[in-house]
Amino acid sequence: MSNDNELRIAVVGAGPAGVYSSDIFLRQLKKTGEELGLPTKARIDLFEKLPVPFGLVRYGVAPDHPAIKYIADALEKTLDNPDIHLYCDVEFGRDVTLDDLMPRYDAVLFATGAVADRPLTIPGAELDGVHGAARFVEWYDGYPTGARTWPLDAEKVAVIGGGNVAMDVARELMRNADDLKNRTDIPDNVYEGIKANKARELHLFVRRGVAQAKFSVQELRELEKLPGVQIIINEDDFDLDEDTIEQAGKDKLTRQMVEELFAIREMAEDMEDDGGVDFEGNPADRKYYMHFNAAPSEVLGVDGKVTGLRVEHTETGADGVMRHTGEFTDYPVEAVYHAIGYKPASVPGVAYDEQRSVLANEEGRILAEPGFTAETGKSTVRPRLYATGWAKRGPVGLIGSTKSDALLIVGNMLQDFAADGKGGCVATDRDPESIDRLLASRGVKPIDFAGWKKVDAYERAEGAKEGREHKKVIDPDQMRDLAHG
Repeated sequence: MSNDNELRIAVVGAGPAGVYSSDIFLRQLKKTGEELGLPTKARIDLFEKLPVPFGLVRYGVAPDHPAIKYIADALEKTLDNPDIHLYCDVEFGRDVTLDDLMPRYDAVLFATGAVADRPLTIPGAELDGVHGAARFVEWYDGYPTGARTWPLDAEKVAVIGGGNVAMDVARELMRNADDLKNRTDIPDNVYEGIKANKARELHLFVRRGVAQAKFSVQELRELEKLPGVQIIINEDDFDLDEDTIEQAGKDKLTRQMVEELFAIREMAEDMEDDGGVDFEGNPADRKYYMHFNAAPSEVLGVDGKVTGLRVEHTETGADGVMRHTGEFTDYPVEAVYHAIGYKPASVPGVAYDEQRSVLANEEGRILAEPGFTAETGKSTVRPRLYATGWAKRGPVGLIGSTKSDALLIVGNMLQDFAADGKGGCVATDRDPESIDRLLASRGVKPIDFAGWKKVDAYERAEGAKEGREHKKVIDPDQMRDLAHG
């Protein structure tokens, strides 16, 4: 039945950005709707292309992050809201289009995230044994359409990147399979893959200095507790000048990261002094080298396969500007993983800003084209279309940034609704069941929140059989059978 006393919002993407935005929209509308001349209630339909929700939290973060469970629990509590309707297994651009949504919703918010790697653009990047982080993360996180096996036959591996994804990838490559299984929800294929992993030596290369890395303190603390792994550093990397130390101290997160890296330096020295041990003092059978001011310049190969990585020593000033020195070192490795950033996905019917790798937007308002026009000084805003999270700002920032984005975009949406003179209710088809009929007519069977709970219950039951809290289902058809059963 039609309801003209509530706003109708479509959100595309049920990861943290989409879920947080939905929750904040409902809260802000209830709080400020009346004074803005708007309804105080809304129905939000949340569309997700995968059979299950949570996006990055379930499929983009390493399974051994202790905070994952708490974030997923918080997202689930948000979804258990009668004003939020979950439509999983519905892909925007295939099952439903912008032309379908615009008549049925007062606004469409894109929270589509990122699934593709930024390309590695050095010679040799095409060699067999070079891997983008995104595909490897999909494998160990059990992404529904990801690989089911992974080549882990290299004894010496390199990881390129100075952020949290690089740290995740390196940690999983150094993980003990039994320790990982006991602590996480990894499926059997990932356990068997990591158990057979031959990697015994890993080199992490960060192009700039210790003070310019982008690791979180949490990531570094997880590195410090890897069973069977000796951490090895270069003392020269930690010889920071006073200007660099002063600059790092101006930002709280940077200061904390640098302090933690110096703690790792001391740990590495103790590990070496004790004869090559891990953090518990046990003999280490794997070595993890951290290299700063080290810019990979070429992947070396023979017969189409990786045999090494050529790295240039760099110098980084207090201002973060990197200088090339022309001094190179070759490291013999058989596999190279690059974690140099993700590229947010494009969306059918929405302009994409290739330069910024985001949906073309200005403060979350979707633009008709990227950049600015000479006539108006800015690109034309497309009414009722918005972007949040990585789709808006690119693949940077943590959960706190996602929440800040949501607050900004929701504020802009409410301002726009208040300014339209119609109370925001501009969709012509206000029947909330209209979208269900449309999807049914196309043979699309969405998975709702109750369906997700069936999948979750099964995963918990399977985990309990092995004394674990959870064991992830990875086959999308099995997810569908569980959800609809």
